[in-house]
Amino acid sequence: MIPSDTVLTEDGLGPAKTGRILLIACGALAREIVDLKEANGWTHLDLTCLPAKYHLWPDKITVAVTEAVEKHRDAYDDIFIVYADCGTGGGLEARCAELGVQMIPGPHCYSFFEGNETFAARDEFTAFFLTDFLVRQFDAFVWKPMGLDRHPELRDMYFGNYEKLVYQAQTDDPALDEKARDCAARLGLKFERRFTGYGDLKTALAAL
Repeated sequence: MIPSDTVLTEDGLGPAKTGRILLIACGALAREIVDLKEANGWTHLDLTCLPAKYHLWPDKITVAVTEAVEKHRDAYDDIFIVYADCGTGGGLEARCAELGVQMIPGPHCYSFFEGNETFAARDEFTAFFLTDFLVRQFDAFVWKPMGLDRHPELRDMYFGNYEKLVYQAQTDDPALDEKARDCAARLGLKFERRFTGYGDLKTALAAL
């Protein structure tokens, strides 16, 4: 007997189409993706996240994405990778092409939150960027990994060539604004708040 969830395709019998798409995303984007799904009624999108800390070791990202695609491929009609290049030196894009899955374009999340074209046009080499996630997790993802909790004297060596901290706000949250301002002060940088919303992230997910 043929299972009820099996259909005849050009390649023979195969699983029936479910219309569901799996998003394999960086954990740093989890809240934003969930908010977008709920706000737009994207019930056909499922989400699984890889550890946000992989950004500290970008070589782990491509391997982890590959494993996740291979693990979940048979259960979904399509898979979309919610990572930009994120320090993989083009490795993630090349691997996604080999796997036959698409990913969000751009060098990193700072770029696609602002809009890749807008970000590139600004050409801000002396700006240090924080998103909502990184403001919330500043100590865990910036201060402590750089050893500034133990050696604050290293701050000027790390950030001496930066001129300002740009907080790319995805939401309007006065508490996050204040915390971001404090982050800038701790780094000895000028502060700029820039509301970006979800930028190209929303555009990419809306097309799925």
